[in-house]
Amino acid sequence: MENIAYVIIGLVLLVAGGEFLVRASVGLSFKLNISKMVIGLTVVSFATSAPELLVSINAAFNESPAIAINNVIGSNIANIGLVLGITAIIGPIAVNNTFYKLTWPALMIFSLLIYYFLWNDSMLTRLEGAILLTGLIAFLVILIRSARKNKDEVDIEEVDEAAATISYIKIFMWLLVGAVGLYFGSEFLVEGAKNIAEEMQIKQSVIAITMIAIGTSVPELAASVIAAIKKEKAISLGNLIGSNIFNIASVLGLTSIITQIPVKEALIINRDILWMLGFAFVLFPLAFVPKKFGIERYEGVLLFLAYITFIYLVF
Repeated sequence: MENIAYVIIGLVLLVAGGEFLVRASVGLSFKLNISKMVIGLTVVSFATSAPELLVSINAAFNESPAIAINNVIGSNIANIGLVLGITAIIGPIAVNNTFYKLTWPALMIFSLLIYYFLWNDSMLTRLEGAILLTGLIAFLVILIRSARKNKDEVDIEEVDEAAATISYIKIFMWLLVGAVGLYFGSEFLVEGAKNIAEEMQIKQSVIAITMIAIGTSVPELAASVIAAIKKEKAISLGNLIGSNIFNIASVLGLTSIITQIPVKEALIINRDILWMLGFAFVLFPLAFVPKKFGIERYEGVLLFLAYITFIYLVF
């Protein structure tokens, strides 16, 4: 029971810490006079990837490399299978041109790149981490340029205008609360997950790709479901794909620069990452058929069933 409590407390702290970090980041961006569009595409995406980043760094330092890698792989699978699946079941999701021309191709490039790096020598090295991070910066530059050209085309996560009026003291307090929440949340979560895996004699990678991954995808799921129920434009496909790109490039990129990540379990390369590639790839045909620019309800059901199948196979 104690370890389950650790995991729950860890997840609550991560979600709360992430939320405070997003608010503080947005407030600070307004103070620095950065445009709302750029904040939505960069600051918010980076801040919402902070829970995964802290969990991965913590796991890598705590001799649990499987948690570091599978946290990201599992989170990417959950974002598409679970979050996008459930959101599309509630109401169809619109897809724009940027998806076909930029975000989906970028997601595939980053996914194939991480697969190659891990398959090549069962290790994510500092150089490979630097390549991922450089790729992310290049992607963001292209994305911002493209967004400025097609203002109506780019989905920007709701950036709260009220953040512009926040004082520096409040921003500093929020940053502090967010950082503390993320730090202790990752400590509790990794510790609890490791102990549960040992107690139940399950591999750490299994706990990471299921429990931890779903946990770190909870904020996206909650936001998406609320938006879909309110009949607002559901959290966009662009944001979920952005989150997946950030997970690979910033989370694994930064973690491997800090400390190289070895792959100690063959299943990560032979099974888990192939599922991640499959979920990323299938988005294109789903958004193209039967009609362009949309993911329908029944396609959401297919994604969700595929996710349930994946979880079943992992266990």
